[in-house]
Amino acid sequence: MADSTGRALSAEHSASPELVSAVTDWFARAHQAPGQARHEWSDTGVALLPLGKRFDAVRMPDALVHAAVGSTEPDTIAARLGQSLRGPVIYDRTLGGTYYALTRPTERSRWRYQDIAPRLGVATHLGVPRLTRTEPPGTYWVVLPQFAGDLCELSAVEGLVTADSAALSGADQ
Repeated sequence: MADSTGRALSAEHSASPELVSAVTDWFARAHQAPGQARHEWSDTGVALLPLGKRFDAVRMPDALVHAAVGSTEPDTIAARLGQSLRGPVIYDRTLGGTYYALTRPTERSRWRYQDIAPRLGVATHLGVPRLTRTEPPGTYWVVLPQFAGDLCELSAVEGLVTADSAALSGADQ
């Protein structure tokens, strides 16, 4: 995907500094004090951002994602998540391995999969890595946002979660 000027943000960071800055600024403005987010990225590489205003996140355990994409190999997972979700995904190793698909904030009552892949929103914060963190250790981007405001469609995440559930159910039999 590309921004309005046709430039794309890629894992190779070949995007223009202006595009990287625009995406960074978009995420920083989720914070009540955007300068604090920038400071956290500079200081620790991860900013704690509130959910529910600019974006929400669907928390997916790695077992579910691995079952849906049919792999535990990081490059394969990244490629398949990028193809199926068409939006940004973060991986956090600190909780035993959790993927976060970033989505538009919408009414939470619509999400049917809260028990297996909780949708996080208002009153929740998420550690969002700086855009240059695209590999371990720690929290990093599996799929980078391609432009300011780039988010996964909830229907795409629902499709992945449904595939996750079906794959895991088949494995249990």
